[in-house]
Parts: sequence; structure tokens; C-alpha cells
Amino acid sequence: MRILQSIPSYASQPISHQLLLSLLKGYKRPNDKIHELVKKEDLQVLKKGLYIVGPSLSLIKPEPFLIANHLLGPSYVSLDTALSYHGLIPERVFEVLSVTVKQSRKFSNVTGSYHYIHLPLPYYAFGIINEQFGNGQSVMLASSEKALFDKIITTKGVVFRSYTQAYYYLLENLRIDLEGLKKFNLEEMRLWLNDAPKKESLIHIIKVIESL
Repeated sequence: MRILQSIPSYASQPISHQLLLSLLKGYKRPNDKIHELVKKEDLQVLKKGLYIVGPSLSLIKPEPFLIANHLLGPSYVSLDTALSYHGLIPERVFEVLSVTVKQSRKFSNVTGSYHYIHLPLPYYAFGIINEQFGNGQSVMLASSEKALFDKIITTKGVVFRSYTQAYYYLLENLRIDLEGLKKFNLEEMRLWLNDAPKKESLIHIIKVIESL
């Protein structure tokens, strides 16, 4: 089957409906064929129009972070998910949390749960890095500094009016790794302040990190 011979070339990435149609251009009813591939678990549905290879094909699948980038774009993985990935907080995070310029949304599919939280431009565009995973998977991810700022900005009720409040939030609430904080690029963080929500709270966070 030509389609099953072609799919492995794309297995490490989410597969769009448009790509499948191009691979099935010799079929009179390509959508019926796609439905058949899903039924046989050669493909699995992430959302309408987006797929990954299914369990019947024993192939390397996309990383959840890459899936998150594709489910809703533009977006990047951030907040607790990125903080955990960077080794800054001790908790494992089972839901993939991302930031987007679009409206906040949630998705659930066979690969897990994905939550997207809105943040405005131009602040959104700061501190995004390209992280390379295996098999050519390139993921849009918040830097350590941006993930912490995003966490504070998007957490309701978190407002710091003093150094002490910021200090205890980092140590008691987040249980953040102090050695990791010492490596933060404070100069870069200061550049983001003028466009950032909760500017006063972020200034107190920077003061805490400066004092470590």
C-alpha cells in the first residue's frame, strides 16, 4: 500500500489532512481512505484535520511538546511544563501547558491533555527558544526566565507588593531551585518589563534573584 510506505517519512511530526490528501492523490475518495486508516489505527486523530501515526505502525511518534505546538498556533510550551522541563520545580506536570496569542483553549486526545493560555503581543514574543528533540523534532519552548514570568502573570491572585512576598512565593509555593535561579539572565528579563503585565510583581521577582 503506497500510503503506508509513505507515512513513516512523516512519523516524527503531526500529519495534516492536507498532507494526507497529497499522499492519496491517486484515490477517488481520499477522505474515505483516511477514515479507514484511522479505523485500523494506522493513524490517530489529534484534532480535526491533524493526525499522528497509530499504534499499528510501531513508529517513533512526535513529542508531546511538538504536538502542543501544532494543535494551536502560534504557541509555545511554557508555565509549569517548561519550568519542570528546565529542572526548576520538583513536580512532574502531566498536562502540557502553553501560551498563545489566541484565545485560551483546551484539547484532549489520545496523547494527553493540552491547555493554552492567552498572553498579548508584544510580550508574548519574548524569551522563546527552539529546543531540539530527537528525530528532527524542533519545539518552540519558553526559556527558563520566560516560563517563570509567564507563570506569575497568568496565575490569578498572584501579585507581589514587596520583596518578601516574591521571595516566599518562589521558595514556598513553587519550591523553585535556587541554583537554577542564579543562572537567570536578568538583563534580558528587564528588557521585557515595559511590555509585561504585572510589571511591579516581576520587578520584585528580579530583585529576589539579584539577591541570591
